[in-house]
Amino acid sequence: METKVQVSEIYNCSLERAFKTPILCDVSKVHTGYGLMPKVTHSTDDQNWGKIGSTKKVFAAKSLTQKGGFASVDKVIERVENKYWVFEVSDFQSWMLGFSRFTGEWRTTEIEKDKILVEYSYTLHSDVTFLYPLNWLFANIFWKTYMKRVLGNVKQMAYNNEPYQYE
Repeated sequence: METKVQVSEIYNCSLERAFKTPILCDVSKVHTGYGLMPKVTHSTDDQNWGKIGSTKKVFAAKSLTQKGGFASVDKVIERVENKYWVFEVSDFQSWMLGFSRFTGEWRTTEIEKDKILVEYSYTLHSDVTFLYPLNWLFANIFWKTYMKRVLGNVKQMAYNNEPYQYE
């Protein structure tokens, strides 16, 4: 089963900032944790991060659902400059309610100079039939709320001209 959730917000910054900040800045400032979701602490094996096909290992803090340490692998699937990113989160190191992977998209549309519509979506892929109702609830209640927090974190980073860690 695939469950897709989307949130959006207007950013009052440059198109480049709205596009690059979520992927190319410090991931620990993007994914700061929420409820059972642990905060991301850092990534490794990320020398080419941001280029199509690149991957990185993501590490998370200890939480009720994770022992801490290596948590998952992120991969850039598509990148169309100043328009959208498609990325995948997979190889989960702890049980994720039967989800096998998450496919995310970060889309930016310039409405006018320094007024950018950001559309952030995730498709959560699950493989365990009897968990589908729980997967749907998780995606539409918890994950959607978490995505709104990410949008806010990225917005603040964009406004603060947070330095890019990757090109």
